[in-house]
Amino acid sequence: MSDLEPRPEPHVLGGLGGVAPRPALDLLPGKTVTLGERMQVRRLLPTLGRRMVGPWAFVDHYGPDDVAGTDGMQVIPHPHTGLQTVSWLIEGRVHHKDSLGSDVSFGPGELALMTAGHGISHSEQSPVPHPRLLQGAQLWVALPDASRDTAPAFEHHAALPGFTADGLTATVLMGSLGGATSPGTAWSPMVGVDLALDAGADVEVPLEPGFEHAVLASSGSSVVEGAPVEHGSMLYLGTGRRTLRVSASAPSRLLLLGGEPFEEQIVMWWNFVGREGEEVAGFREQWGAGERFGHVEGFEDGERTPAPPMPPVPLKPRGRER
Repeated sequence: MSDLEPRPEPHVLGGLGGVAPRPALDLLPGKTVTLGERMQVRRLLPTLGRRMVGPWAFVDHYGPDDVAGTDGMQVIPHPHTGLQTVSWLIEGRVHHKDSLGSDVSFGPGELALMTAGHGISHSEQSPVPHPRLLQGAQLWVALPDASRDTAPAFEHHAALPGFTADGLTATVLMGSLGGATSPGTAWSPMVGVDLALDAGADVEVPLEPGFEHAVLASSGSSVVEGAPVEHGSMLYLGTGRRTLRVSASAPSRLLLLGGEPFEEQIVMWWNFVGREGEEVAGFREQWGAGERFGHVEGFEDGERTPAPPMPPVPLKPRGRER
């Protein structure tokens, strides 16, 4: 999904200064952002006081939205570089097309994973016809420096591994958990897991203590380590946890995100991840000139998202070291 804000803020991400060196329970303030003409999302990362969780650098959560009688999601071609997009649906269906020639429709429980690498462009639209409800999450993963110029790729995994225990059904999107390993390509140590809780579930989930973690209440409300997490909110968990206790009084879903703290300092602006402001400005110029990012078939030259103006201040990768 594209960041369609008309004047996107530059974000300086990475470094170890913001990583909690111990377990934490910090509720992250999200904000409502309008994408396109009518679609609204809750932006949980980056947000005030929390820029990344492991390599996860961007989290948008949307729905449930009633899109009956509308065209639903309509995000025309836009570019990405230096990151991966992880698309996860709880309800609805999305049609993905990209400049590699990928043409895939995916639904709930399926992983759509795009590695932008050197550069790619893609579109995301509700198919015709489409289901009445649309709900899910769009996430970005920052690629480490050694991998960020890799060739672009798209993966669609219709079936994912997982496990069940005490009213919990876990589906592993990225990385490994509880003996299950996702087929999705990961370029740094990380984890992404959908946790579906039955009514009355009360269970402990194993964690990697060297990772930092957060949970997004993607559907319904849950209790995490005694803290209530309401629908659409995210709880930062810090590092050093070997287990996580989760419970729910009604059916609910959590999205567990984590990974090794991202030590590199990066610049994220609009749909680009780079290492210097000048590099990001160069990506913008290449998109405007029709270079680097390819063409999505089925769209005319004018049917693509124009890059917003660069911010008036230089973009520099800063960040605190501990």
